[in-house]
Amino acid sequence: MKERSDTKKQMVDIAARLFADRGFYGVSIANIADELNLTKQALIHHFGTKEKLYGKVLETIATRVAQHTTTVQDGDPQDRLEAFFEAFAAYAISHPNDTRLLMRELLDNKRRAEEAAHWCLEPFLRNLVLMVQATPRWHNAPEPQALAVAYQLLGAVKYFVVSEPTLSRLFGVAQFAEMQDIYPGELRRTVRALLAG
Repeated sequence: MKERSDTKKQMVDIAARLFADRGFYGVSIANIADELNLTKQALIHHFGTKEKLYGKVLETIATRVAQHTTTVQDGDPQDRLEAFFEAFAAYAISHPNDTRLLMRELLDNKRRAEEAAHWCLEPFLRNLVLMVQATPRWHNAPEPQALAVAYQLLGAVKYFVVSEPTLSRLFGVAQFAEMQDIYPGELRRTVRALLAG
C-alpha cells in the first residue's frame, strides 16, 4: 500500500510542478503522463480527470501551508500574525513551485473560478482574515477590509518569491541571496506598519 501512496505522491508532485510552470490550461493529462512515463489512461485511473488531479494538487499544497504556518494560539494577536507571515515567507521561499501555483490559482484562473465548486484555499484565507481582525488596529474592520490587508501581505511574500529567477538574473545570484537574508526583517517591518495603520 505504501508503494501506491508514493506513486500517487509522485504524480501529484510532477503535476504541481507542471501546473506551476504553465498554469491549469497550459498542461494536459498527456503532458503529465509523459513526465511520469505513464499512459494517459493510467493517470486517469488514479485521478479521473485533470480537474480532480488539480484539486488534489491544491489540497496538498493547502495542507502543507497550514502545517508550516501553525502559530502559537495564545498571546498577542499582532505577534501571532507576525509569526504567521514569517512562517509563510519561510515556507514560500523553500517551496517556490507551490508559491507560483498559489499565485496562478489566485490571479490566473478567471475561467476556472467561474466553474469551481470547492476552494482548497478558502479555510486558509478565512483564518487569515480572522487573525487580522483579532489585532487592535483592525478589530472592527469588516471582512472585505481585513481580507484586503491579508491579501496585501500575502502578495508581498508571493511576489518576492516568484521574482527570484528575474532578480537573480538582473542583480546576480549573490545579491539575491543577500536579499533573501534581509527579506524576513523587511517583511516584519511591513507587517508591523500595516497593523499599526
